[in-house]
Amino acid sequence: MTPYPTVRPSAAPRRRRPARRTAGIALLAAATVLAGTASATAGSSTAGSATSGPTAQAGSELSVSTRLADRRSLVVGDRAYAMGDETGLYPATGWHIRGEMGGFWTQPIKMLDGLWFGLDGNWLGKDVTAAKYTSGHGYSRIDYSGSVNVRRTDFVPDGIRATLVGLTLSSSTAKTVKLDVEAHSELMQSYPWGWTTPGTADANLPDTGAYNNGALQFREQGTPSYPNATAHDYAAFVGSSLRPTDHALGPNHRGPQDPAVICSADGTTPARCDDSLFGKGTGGQLSYSVNLAAGKEKTIWFAVAGSDQGTSAAQREYGKALSNPDKLLKAKASERKQIDKMSDVDLPGDRLLQQSVEWSKQNLADSVQESHDLKIRDVNEGKDYPAPVGTIDTARWFGAGFPDYPWLFATDGEYTSYAAVAAGQFDTVKQHLRALRNVSDILNNRSGKVAHEVTPTGDVYFGSNQSAGNTDETVKFPSTVALLWRWTGDNRFRDEMYDFSVRNLQYVYRELDKDSDGWPEGLANVERAGMGVEKLDSTVYLARGLRDLADLAASKHDSKVQQWATTRAKDLESRFEAQWWVPQAMGYADSVDNPTDPANDNTPIFQRHWIGVTPMEAVLTRPGQPSAPLASAEHAKTALDQRETSCYTGEFGLYHTGTGPTSDPAGNPGDSCDPVVSQVKSERSIFGLNTSIMAVAEGNFGRLGKNQQQVYTTGNARIQLDPNVWETPGAMPEIAPSPDSAANIGRPFYDRSMALQAWGAYGILWPVVHQQLGVDPDLGHGRVAVVPQMPEGQQKVAGSNIQVGHGSIDVSARLAGKELRTDVKVKGVGATVTVGAVLPTGAKVKSVTIDGRSASYKLVSTTRGVEVRVPARGTSTALKITLS
Repeated sequence: MTPYPTVRPSAAPRRRRPARRTAGIALLAAATVLAGTASATAGSSTAGSATSGPTAQAGSELSVSTRLADRRSLVVGDRAYAMGDETGLYPATGWHIRGEMGGFWTQPIKMLDGLWFGLDGNWLGKDVTAAKYTSGHGYSRIDYSGSVNVRRTDFVPDGIRATLVGLTLSSSTAKTVKLDVEAHSELMQSYPWGWTTPGTADANLPDTGAYNNGALQFREQGTPSYPNATAHDYAAFVGSSLRPTDHALGPNHRGPQDPAVICSADGTTPARCDDSLFGKGTGGQLSYSVNLAAGKEKTIWFAVAGSDQGTSAAQREYGKALSNPDKLLKAKASERKQIDKMSDVDLPGDRLLQQSVEWSKQNLADSVQESHDLKIRDVNEGKDYPAPVGTIDTARWFGAGFPDYPWLFATDGEYTSYAAVAAGQFDTVKQHLRALRNVSDILNNRSGKVAHEVTPTGDVYFGSNQSAGNTDETVKFPSTVALLWRWTGDNRFRDEMYDFSVRNLQYVYRELDKDSDGWPEGLANVERAGMGVEKLDSTVYLARGLRDLADLAASKHDSKVQQWATTRAKDLESRFEAQWWVPQAMGYADSVDNPTDPANDNTPIFQRHWIGVTPMEAVLTRPGQPSAPLASAEHAKTALDQRETSCYTGEFGLYHTGTGPTSDPAGNPGDSCDPVVSQVKSERSIFGLNTSIMAVAEGNFGRLGKNQQQVYTTGNARIQLDPNVWETPGAMPEIAPSPDSAANIGRPFYDRSMALQAWGAYGILWPVVHQQLGVDPDLGHGRVAVVPQMPEGQQKVAGSNIQVGHGSIDVSARLAGKELRTDVKVKGVGATVTVGAVLPTGAKVKSVTIDGRSASYKLVSTTRGVEVRVPARGTSTALKITLS
């Protein structure tokens, strides 16, 4: 089988095929979800413009009415999720287990291929047309057009291993309708995969079906035949609080998708299929008689619930789901309103970005997953299946992407954490880091190496001591701990993670620097032919990690580690530019060391990959100095200017690999922006992560212009919100439509990148909250700075309820004529506060006042520009800077 085409920017070898409001408001919100009265439609006839996106308020909905059968739907809770298409059907989806990654899941198992509804013999989604699909905060809804009005509402209650589907029926005349519900099971675990050894075909056993007390009951039990397999008992329940009038069992029962079209083993034909070659499920039908009064609505709830702990456990989840679905929906709406209220921004000069902040917070919440009883084993990239080396009772994390990556990754979680702290979602960051530490220490016998990819079963695909990486993830871990500590001031969490953070970097110097030159070896985010063994991103993140570890150590009075880390950081920083800068390329080398000529050690190798932006993206914390990226200001300007050109940037953001001379042996297309022959063909695929890295890098150097950071924040916002671009409304996808990566909506469901990928939120939330609004906590040292910078062409940016520690910050920054104003309110933060603003380029200060009184101030030169900084007075500060 061939590798999935440009699945993600982080290396094929790791992801390849073989080779708060009142109760009253919460009630209203739940009623609105069912009634569908607050929809901001963005279908073909009412779409917002391509530059502004659809108009919606916080807590709003996004709707689409075109090509619904070509779009993936998604609802997520922390214990279950479901994916189909936006008509209510369930095409075979995903490629890790080809065709099996959609349907209904509860980690670590799949429950159903799908759930289909029919009215009086007419199937919803086929015979009864889906007119509109709506994404809300924590739910989805489909409106159907027919003689009986039907609205389908799907959501997943948090804490329950079940998905709930509500059908709201109404008719202008009194009538009785026959409602049929069909379900087709596919009980299987998330690992093994289709191409691994053992594989899905070996692990998946036949399902059985039964009817019991008004519900369909599916079960798979037994022991696969390969070595180290253990007995399992998977079960799923499907039903309603209504009593069926009839039922049926059989091998099919896929609604209008019978007879099933089976996906091929490879290739893209047939373009749409219903089941996989691995399928061993069975089916059933429930029939109901529903009386409808004229002009009155009736909602019937159905549950799909399951467990990997047998029928009793599955039945308990089923009972919890159906005990009070309306109450559960209200709770879900209330939870999501709390998320919406945090980091609530007002960006009158960029409403699209404001809306992207809103939906990115929801995307993060939609990414949370949890699994229990994880058996930790190293499956060595799918080649081995040893006995487990340990067990973890519970793990909770940000799932990387749906439908193929909803599990625990290090690099994804580390990037996503920057978005999450800016959104106030601290707890999941902590849980993600704990899970990584726990898995890594069991897997790697406390070596300090961080595991890369962990499935909900506990199988570790990549990242053991025997794997050739992942260096970048190991060196980023201390920085993510420091990030969380600075935003929360949580010394207990710092102490909990400290030993592992120390071991992370000790491991790198012990095992991944064989030539003792300080540049770390091993695999990193990009692996392509011709790269050297020492990678740019690993080097950059190691330099940052050393500084962050030194800061953590200093706070704990661990002078030995502080000195060890500081000495190494200074050494790398002093030599970095001379080693890594490639003048003729106007950028940094992607790697060094010539793998074909070891005698020419530390030869820079320039290939134009997105990691060339990391020296400008990663910020180092140095005692007594303003924080700054590793790159020099001079080289940063040159490199960022270059990356803004058409050789590197397309309509929606930054390419994975830029284009070189058309005379290259690699045959690069398009523009040539430098003369370097790299032997590597461009990859003009635009990942949300690449664009995020560029947006953050621009912001670190105060480059908030319309042709600078705004290009990249707009790019990510458009692929999430623009009805002419999105696939799933409001979901940030993994890859944007790009010259070398066709839009998902036109590809088979089993050959697509992710509909929702968490790390794209990094390029939205961090630039707005940290860079534009300037919120910069350092609660570990008892201080916080709020120093906004106004984006080019804008007069106001504001944010409220930005979570910092146990309190919050409100900030409003305005530019009017020759006046800069920063208004800050601090609630319960308990830290020394500095307020300020970044001066417009070339501006001079005439006067500074605080609360109307003249104030002394400092001018601090940073990579963002010249900052005016003033100590805050009390909990509310009004700063006015008059420019000369």
